[in-house]
Amino acid sequence: MPATRHDITFNNGNTQLAGHLWRPDDSDSGAPRAAVVLATPGSSVKEQIGANYARRLTERGFVTLTFDPSFQGQSGGEPRDQEIPSVRTEDIRCAVDHLTTLPFVDAERLGLLGICAGGGYAVAAASTEYRVKALATVVPVNIGRARRAAGREAIHDMLEAVGAQRTAEARGAGQKREPWIPDSLEEAHAAGITDRDVLDAVEFYRTPRGYNEHSTNRYYYTSLAPMIGFDAFHLVPDLLVQPLQVIVGGRKGTTPSYDDGEALFAMAPASHDFHVVEGAGHYDMYDKPPFIDEAVDKLDRFFSRFLAAPAEAE
Repeated sequence: MPATRHDITFNNGNTQLAGHLWRPDDSDSGAPRAAVVLATPGSSVKEQIGANYARRLTERGFVTLTFDPSFQGQSGGEPRDQEIPSVRTEDIRCAVDHLTTLPFVDAERLGLLGICAGGGYAVAAASTEYRVKALATVVPVNIGRARRAAGREAIHDMLEAVGAQRTAEARGAGQKREPWIPDSLEEAHAAGITDRDVLDAVEFYRTPRGYNEHSTNRYYYTSLAPMIGFDAFHLVPDLLVQPLQVIVGGRKGTTPSYDDGEALFAMAPASHDFHVVEGAGHYDMYDKPPFIDEAVDKLDRFFSRFLAAPAEAE
């Protein structure tokens, strides 16, 4: 069915977040609908991967909400470009808050979809957010585990450097930002990068295929410390109660999403389905048909089942 995008704002404390609310064109008629919050990858803004999934799910009948995280994109917050896991999980809870205020949304039928690092944040949020009744992840990444994969010595060096930078800034030095990935394919090739996943990321984020002017490709350097200290999955065995759909790409690369997806599914008490999209790499799952279409088909069936209205579930 046709879907319409609406520009909205909502707050996380004193920070105003910019979002896109996607609605089926007939959502003003009939009973309130199930709705899904989308948590997007690190460095991504609402117009990119989130929009690709939000629009498709709304065409299947769901209200969807995707948004720029605090400190990023068109959302507020200073310093800019921070990637703070605790704030990102609270952003998700605030998005759920917003959906509960909408008359065309059934507050008892709320789902959550996280993609890449957003998958880890979605898991962390859902573990203590029981208003979410169904949880799905696509190529999920536990960003803390990914950062810690650098090894003990490298991690210690990074944390020493973060401390030094914080001291410098406290004494008046300028803020430091680092690129998530090279700013262009030319820069990546000049640096001798041959890793297919890195090049795929650059090809998505830094070329017309997926580029958006509001995505800076920078993280505030001192964000490294909270990222390194974060674990998206540690509460899963004890607290995650929702049914879980995990979707991964079948072509394993250097991103940890396949392994993280397997680990998450194995430890989740209410696991429902683990689906492999054969032939797809991590970044293929951001926008490429038929891979994203296969994922949305699975998500549609999952959310339709677990967010069904009581009469529909009978």
